[in-house]
Amino acid sequence: MDASQLRVALFTGNYNYVRDGANQALNRLVGYLLRQGAAVRIYSPTVKTPAFPPTGDLVHVPSLPVPARAEYHFPIGLPRRVRHDIKRFQPNILHVASPEILGHRAVTLARAWNLPVVASVHTRFETYFRYYGLAWLEPVIEAMLRRFYRRCDAIFAPSESMAQLLRDQRMSYDVGIWSRGIDRTIFQPDRRCNDWRRSMGIAPDDVVIGFVGRLVMEKGLDIFAETIDQLQRRQIRHKVLVVGQGPARDWFEKRLPDAIFAGYQTGENLGRAVASMDMLFNPSVTETFGNVTLEAMATGLPVVAARATGSESLIKDGVNGRLVQPGRTQAFADALQTYCEDAELRRSIGEAGLNASERYGWDQVNQELVDSYIRIIRQHNAGVRLVRQSPVP
Repeated sequence: MDASQLRVALFTGNYNYVRDGANQALNRLVGYLLRQGAAVRIYSPTVKTPAFPPTGDLVHVPSLPVPARAEYHFPIGLPRRVRHDIKRFQPNILHVASPEILGHRAVTLARAWNLPVVASVHTRFETYFRYYGLAWLEPVIEAMLRRFYRRCDAIFAPSESMAQLLRDQRMSYDVGIWSRGIDRTIFQPDRRCNDWRRSMGIAPDDVVIGFVGRLVMEKGLDIFAETIDQLQRRQIRHKVLVVGQGPARDWFEKRLPDAIFAGYQTGENLGRAVASMDMLFNPSVTETFGNVTLEAMATGLPVVAARATGSESLIKDGVNGRLVQPGRTQAFADALQTYCEDAELRRSIGEAGLNASERYGWDQVNQELVDSYIRIIRQHNAGVRLVRQSPVP
């Protein structure tokens, strides 16, 4: 069996209506599969004005806006129309990318039709609740995720650190890696632009601490702001550049009144904005990979990040960046202060990060997932399945 014989049905709660790292990875995967001759059909909520055109054939599934986060939609199942479409498509493997109702229905369908089903893990859903005063729910959510993932033939994490966490959480007996790549036509050191910096009010000798991502509390915005407060109290010269948009922007702007907000950027504009920083600060613990960390490394920036899944697989502490225990604002400030005050160290650490980023190419990581699809189909057809059907303790 080769890639041209694959017929992949992909189920996701967000394919293109809001742009984020997860759905961009899924679109790149579909593009790669189509180039290899595979057949792919995507089932996801759609909206009238999506963030970008979808790659491949996208079939609408019904959904409702998420309360308090109306830009996201919550799929509400697989109606008969969609099930008939899936049956006509005749997939030989199902891929679920989000553990909500749509994902559960897809897994149930796969079990009923005796088809292999895999899941990719894109974020640490169980950690979200701590940012909204509901940390006590984490064990409950983790148990629900375990039940979901154990019904799949295999699951895929974007980094070895995340894969190990999933093993420790007993999420599956078959945990593989589907990593992330970097677009080197966009993210490279020579994208740095002093004219753009000046247009944003940044002087040539200003040292810029950057934040890149959706402006939501689960990205660690509170930790970022508290760390910047410490630098200001220490009278460390710096400027903060925030690239991104989201529902917490008003809060973040009020919290950091001296920061420069560049808004949502994409493509070459995003590459220019990242390369025009002097370092990236990523305090989030919810990522499973850390796309923004890799993008910053590819532009030659040192990165200060939380010691958490994703970043732990990308950053070697003290070699190509700094890893700090989550939430420790004083330690974050110490690391940022060192980079602010030592231009030669910034250069050498950034160069090490650039070298480390070179092994991440989209075609390579997507081919590894294709090879895994083929392995899982063969195992399933041979009756080999590591997933236990007994109740999860």
